[in-house]
This record gives sequence, structure tokens and C-alpha cells, in this order.
Amino acid sequence: MTDKEQVIFDLICKNPYISQQELAEAVGLSRPSVANIISKLTKKGYIVGRAYIVNGSQQIICIGGANLDRKLQVKNKALLGTSNPISSSQSVGGVARNISENLGRLGMDVTLLTACGADSDWSFIEEASSLYMNLDQVTKFNGMSTGSYTAVLDNDGELLIALADMEVYETITPELLIKQETLLSLARCIVADLNCPKDTLQYLTYFAQKHERPLVLIPVSSPKMNRLPDDLNGVTWLIANRDESETYFDCEIANQDEWENVVEKWLSLGISNVVVTNGKNGAMIGNRQEGILHIPAVEIQEVVDVTGAGDAFSAAAIFSWLEGKNLKEIAQAGTVNAAKTLQSAFTVRQDLTAAQLYKDMEELS
Repeated sequence: MTDKEQVIFDLICKNPYISQQELAEAVGLSRPSVANIISKLTKKGYIVGRAYIVNGSQQIICIGGANLDRKLQVKNKALLGTSNPISSSQSVGGVARNISENLGRLGMDVTLLTACGADSDWSFIEEASSLYMNLDQVTKFNGMSTGSYTAVLDNDGELLIALADMEVYETITPELLIKQETLLSLARCIVADLNCPKDTLQYLTYFAQKHERPLVLIPVSSPKMNRLPDDLNGVTWLIANRDESETYFDCEIANQDEWENVVEKWLSLGISNVVVTNGKNGAMIGNRQEGILHIPAVEIQEVVDVTGAGDAFSAAAIFSWLEGKNLKEIAQAGTVNAAKTLQSAFTVRQDLTAAQLYKDMEELS
């Protein structure tokens, strides 16, 4: 791609409906010159169809939550019915957003599809996220609040109460995604978390099968396991933890055999590849071709913050799979990235790159 083609392409990425005259004025060329560049971009496959639909075949599309996480800690003994002095902090979160940032830091081309309010909370999330993912397709709703999670801790750091405002994600409907069909149909991979409504996730499973797009489903918590589609045939990956799997199958995982049996249960539902993580016990990963493998967790001396470790595992596993690695390498990448995130004060570790992940794997695996 020439320099002029790159400039035109970047402008089209930001606004697929921009006119040739607007492009000409933006780059200081004549309209016929712009038309010629667009023709070349089309022939090269960078854009397809009318309205300059960008060919997103190399994009990972992440769909789901992008939250503002607040932590409020009471300085003295908590007293009900009166004012309590606190210290507070806030950071960005949300499973789909966290996975997107991890993947972006790993060098992947990522677009986040989510819903938010037209408020300052979203502005905070946008500023922290825009370097690592494309946010042009985020849908803003006036009168609704951006997703947020507020944890109130006592003076010893124990959770008193948590408040989750996730109502905005109910607007991520099949109708909203239908508007993004071209983008989704060209995706390298679709990743969706269970903040999405159940009918949206079912729509995505049908869509992924129809368009032969890989689909990765990521549970958010045990209570949201009832959002999994009834039909899981065609799902490429499910990455769940022990609690989520126990909730879904109404069983207990008390030993390695039961853990492996749960992976087998997931595979029997038509899912191609499954991971069930189990904290310090590591991960069980499997498919029909390579069997079911146990990968031990990485031993670490000190846990700084557990926030984001599961999302770090999922992102590194997705990255390694897209890089053509085998099951063992995929699970090892996940466990290593999770371990490094546990040792970081940040939800997404700040030193993450593809080169650093490979280096970490050589040192820790």
C-alpha cells in the first residue's frame, strides 16, 4: 500500500460512508485521483462492496462488556445509615474490553462492539482503550449509563457490597449486530462474552456457522451461565472456569477425573475446543483431535491483584490459537499471561507484547 493509499484507507476505516469529495478535500487531491486510489484499494482487496466497506478479514471482533470499575474502601469501621470516610479509585474493565486490550497489546487488529451511555464514564474508558482497539462501532445510548461495577470494601479490604450496573448491555441485540453483518462476516474471529443477552449469543452461533467464522464464547460469571445458547454446535472455543462449569452442569469438580469429565461434557455439546481453568490447579484443555490435556498453573510468590487474570488467559489462548499453536502451547500461553497479570497492579499488564509473552513462556513454562 502506498502512502497516499494508506491515508485514504485510514480515513475510510474511520468513516466507511465518507464521500469521494470529502476524501479529496481531506487529503488535498482531486476527486478523480481519489477515485483512482479507491479503485486500486478495491482491486487489492482492502475494501469491498459499496459504501467503501473495509475488508476486516484480519480483524478480531470482540462483543460484550466495557465497564468502569470503581473501588471504594472505608477508612474506619463501616457504619450503616451515616457518612463513612473512604478512599476511592477507578479503572477500566469489562471482559470483552479487557480481552480486546490484551489482544491489541499482542499486536492483533481488534474492533470492540459494545453499548455505552453518552457520559463521562465512557469518555474515561475510551481514552484508556483507544490505543489498543477500534472503537468506531461502539453504540451510544442517550439516557443510559455506561456499564459500571462498584465494590465497597471495609477497612480490612473485605467486600461489603458490590453494585453492578450492566443494563446497557441488554441493548446489544441481534438487531444491533445485524447492522454490523458485513464487518462480522469478514472477521478473522468473533469473541463474545456473556454480558450479551442469550438471544444475541444464539444469533452469533448461527451467524458464525453460516459465514464460517470462528466464534469464541467467554463466560463472565456463574450467574450468567444461563445466557449460553441452547445450541452450541459450531462454537469454536469455550473458555470457562471451574465454578462456571459446575453451575452449568449442576455438578462438583472435586478431582482431576471429574475436571476432565466436564471438559468431555462440553465437547459433547458440539464445541470444537474447550478450556476449563481451575485457579492455582491450572487448566484442562481439549478437542477431538488432540485429546484432553492438563496444564499446571505457573507458581508465583506474590499475588498483587487477581483482577483481569482470567481475561489475560483467554486473550493469550486466542492469540496463540490464531498463531497456529497446538493445545499445549495455547494453554501454556494462557497460564503464563494470567500469572504475569496476577503479579501486576493493572487489569491488563502494561509490559505485554507478543515478544514479551514468548519470552515469558520460555522462562516459565
